[in-house]
Amino acid sequence: MNVSLIDYGAGNLSSVANALRELGVQPAIAASPGQLAETTHLVLPGVGSFGDCMAQLEARGLLTSIRNWLAAGRPYLGICLGYQILFDASEESPGVAGLGVVPGTVRRFQQTPGLKIPHMGWNSVAARNPDTGIWTGLGREPYFYFVHSYFPVPDEPSVIAAQTSYGCDTFAAAIELPNLFACQFHPEKSQDAGLLLVRNFLGL
Repeated sequence: MNVSLIDYGAGNLSSVANALRELGVQPAIAASPGQLAETTHLVLPGVGSFGDCMAQLEARGLLTSIRNWLAAGRPYLGICLGYQILFDASEESPGVAGLGVVPGTVRRFQQTPGLKIPHMGWNSVAARNPDTGIWTGLGREPYFYFVHSYFPVPDEPSVIAAQTSYGCDTFAAAIELPNLFACQFHPEKSQDAGLLLVRNFLGL
């Protein structure tokens, strides 16, 4: 197994790398297409804005490699922005196209009195198929750590793997396709539940 973390200049690489090391996996850091040659599992963590992420991936020549990787159905874990850029577009960066792998748009939380944005902290996640696949051992509503102001809205509900509510919005906390799992929460900041989810993704 060769796990690569995509480095686009703003991702939370150290926390994700530390989580992988705790599982006994030494990740490689990939900042260019040539560094993906031996990769078996691709992880794209993300912080920052949708537009900046897409621009940095393009500048480093990584967008085509990521598209080809996803088109080939190879194992991909997207975290936060690594989740959001799979979609067509985001209200955060009007006019910027995402990867378009999953039809849909990234929306901002509705502003309501007393609601703090960004959504920050621990929330339970209702998995569609608990105790199977990537959710094995996590129970029906595990808790994960969130930090975000935007969330994806898939056009096709069948891709949604788990949902979470915040304020008046119930949103797709995670999606799942064959060999692809992407989540709005941060497994690397979610203690035992997060480590178990990443372990399940890697098939350890």
